[in-house]
Amino acid sequence: MISGRVNPARTLDTQGISDLGAVHYNLLEPALIEAALKAGEGTLGQGGAFLATTGKHTGRSPRDKFVVRSACVEDTIWWDNNAPMEPEAFDRLHADMLAHMKGGEYFVQDLYGGADPAHRLDVRMVTEMAWHGLFIRHLLRRPAVEELDSFEPEYTIINCPSFLADPARHGCRSETVIALNFERKLILIGGTAYAGENKKSVFTLLNYILPGKGVMAMHCSANHAEGDPEDAAVFFGLSGTGKTTLSADPARVLIGDDEHGWSDDGIFNFEGGCYAKTINLREEAEPEIFATTSKFGTVIENMIHDPHTKALDFDDDSLTANMRCAYPLDYISNASETALGGHPRNIIMLTCDAFGVLPPIARLTPAQAMYHFLSGFTSKVAGTERGVTEPEPTFSTCFGAPFMPRRPEVYGNLLREKIAAHGATCWLVNTGWTGGAYGTGSRMPIHATRSLLTAALDGTLNEGAFRRDENFGFDVPTACPGVADLLLDPRRTWDRPDSYDRQAAKLVSMFAENFAQYVPFIDDDVKAAAIS
Repeated sequence: MISGRVNPARTLDTQGISDLGAVHYNLLEPALIEAALKAGEGTLGQGGAFLATTGKHTGRSPRDKFVVRSACVEDTIWWDNNAPMEPEAFDRLHADMLAHMKGGEYFVQDLYGGADPAHRLDVRMVTEMAWHGLFIRHLLRRPAVEELDSFEPEYTIINCPSFLADPARHGCRSETVIALNFERKLILIGGTAYAGENKKSVFTLLNYILPGKGVMAMHCSANHAEGDPEDAAVFFGLSGTGKTTLSADPARVLIGDDEHGWSDDGIFNFEGGCYAKTINLREEAEPEIFATTSKFGTVIENMIHDPHTKALDFDDDSLTANMRCAYPLDYISNASETALGGHPRNIIMLTCDAFGVLPPIARLTPAQAMYHFLSGFTSKVAGTERGVTEPEPTFSTCFGAPFMPRRPEVYGNLLREKIAAHGATCWLVNTGWTGGAYGTGSRMPIHATRSLLTAALDGTLNEGAFRRDENFGFDVPTACPGVADLLLDPRRTWDRPDSYDRQAAKLVSMFAENFAQYVPFIDDDVKAAAIS
């Protein structure tokens, strides 16, 4: 059985995917919810949200992600960070997955990534679960209905959570597999129901393709001033550092919350929606995001709820601390209609410092910006990846190593070139701990972070007085309206300054040790900015 609207010349049969029990092409949100409820994939929540759980996988499985070794990418993939899979193993995986799919019901969404038409990537998502189709309709961009009749996907992603890989046969690590084949323009996902793998696969593609065209691919959120798209800002950071929260500023226009490109014309969102963490979400602190959790079609992932009223429990992390909601951009009232902005005037690098050492904000020179971009110091927060149960200090280069298929210097050099060409003030913002390390100190107050960002973005912070940090060499403001002076000097927030000094020395040595790997690939000005 076939239903829905599709280019008749590009049905699944034409791609070698045949003998399926039913195929539903490009169903809209109500039909996808109906199908998901009928199949018992979840329940209907308040306001028509869809409540789903993802089983044992409640976050990404980075160790189960592979790139197929082929001639077209052999010399450009960062193999130290991307596990290789042999083409023959991928072919076996593909054949076995297609055999597994026969007789089954599948949902196809023809979508694209990239709001800039010059850099748009058309993709086809084939999902075993209807709610995955709903999720990806939110997270990617939706072509006009009439476009579907001639839609030509460049890449295809097939996601079968019920398919379990065989490591010996398929050249992978476990029953879970995410395999990217750039030569065949095909991605296979099996053994995980975590929906985030769908969107991250597409963004990994764009993160590889765009730099080859001179376009900077960025794991970041972005916004611009009300009525002035040229006054744009980007926010780099791993999951849990505040990208979504801080870019959703009601006083500014949201361009996007997770992935962007920076071309010669400015910045553009890859996505059509947002994927926000909901742990400890409060209406008074984040009203726009909170409101999406009871809107029609929002996907609520791995949240405990009252079985009768469907009221969500934002504090119960018994399933995972990585509980999330996925919703279209237009559910945020101040979202950009175009998802485009000018060249960023401010670049924010978000770090979640579990050591409690870094100040809440610091101004960076261009060389320091590249240093911290390549370092990507932060903490993995609980639940973001399998096995992470408390903040774990880490260095994730480019603030997005799991999604960077090319060597980090490629992205670092592109960033430096863009900053040099267009100018931008760069800031390092710590949303982690103050007054002590994790377990002793407390999380940086969000109201203070917002006040500092507001002052940074409107230019007032740049005009004030700064001190040079003796440990890290960057400039730290000495005052900001609405922020206690004490908070701006983290050493003063500790009960024992000598304990702070020991912790700071430890972090400095970690920075130096980590950065040694990049020294052979960087220029002298960045070497001079290195922390030692």
